[in-house]
Amino acid sequence: MTQNDFNKHEEHHHPTCLSVVIPVYNEADTLKEVVGKVLAVPCLLEVIIVNDGSTDGTAEVARQLAAMYPQVRAVDHPRNDGKTAALRTGFALSQGEVVIVQDADLEYDPAEIYGVICPILDGHADVVFGSRFLVRRAARVLYFYHFLANKFLTFLSNALTNLNMTDIETGYKAFRGDIIRNMVIESSGFGFEVEVTAKVAKLKGAIYEVPISYYGRTYQEGKKIGLIDGLVAVWFVIRFNLFRSLKASFRQLPELRSKPAAVAALEAGSARSE
Repeated sequence: MTQNDFNKHEEHHHPTCLSVVIPVYNEADTLKEVVGKVLAVPCLLEVIIVNDGSTDGTAEVARQLAAMYPQVRAVDHPRNDGKTAALRTGFALSQGEVVIVQDADLEYDPAEIYGVICPILDGHADVVFGSRFLVRRAARVLYFYHFLANKFLTFLSNALTNLNMTDIETGYKAFRGDIIRNMVIESSGFGFEVEVTAKVAKLKGAIYEVPISYYGRTYQEGKKIGLIDGLVAVWFVIRFNLFRSLKASFRQLPELRSKPAAVAALEAGSARSE
């Protein structure tokens, strides 16, 4: 998205069409700050916090935030079922015409959410991935092996989808609401990233990438993904690209590449008043 496109959006009132789903496991120290930043995002309709069986006080923080802010809803899993299970719960509860995932660990800056969703608001995109590699922005220098694993998974995924993605493992993924709510999400653990890429590719919708910053954490600081997750991801890339049909991937096929109704209505009203 160009700066002119961004300025064009800033000149208009923002439709309340965005659902932000926050899966969280043992992030009591950062959750409040993340939610505070998310609440400042334009277009925000709701924030759905899914506490995935945390044991560190995260559940209490989430309940406090829900009591303080009417846009925030907090739900609990009785045990830790993994990020994908938390997202599945959050997506099912969402009501926004645009849905985005926000991690609770401050690795991704909520100030960049609006830039990620703009291609959907414009009616150009059905799905947008925030890429940490597309155009290099602020990015903490961390593990070389993680970089190689990400590049390998992205290459393997691209070979099977015939897309030219740069970062399928990114935490920032935004969707038209009807796409993600109709998707049949089957994986577990951290499998969501590769599964959703395979299934949106089958849909043949308009997929965009936009550059984002990345403030990664070390394992000592709480990073959770590990070697086993990477090996499982390889199997998921193969499984969901080769052994899942389009029909099996969605409960109902959504309409593609149209502006969210809230945006279209706002623009129509502005046109009539000019």
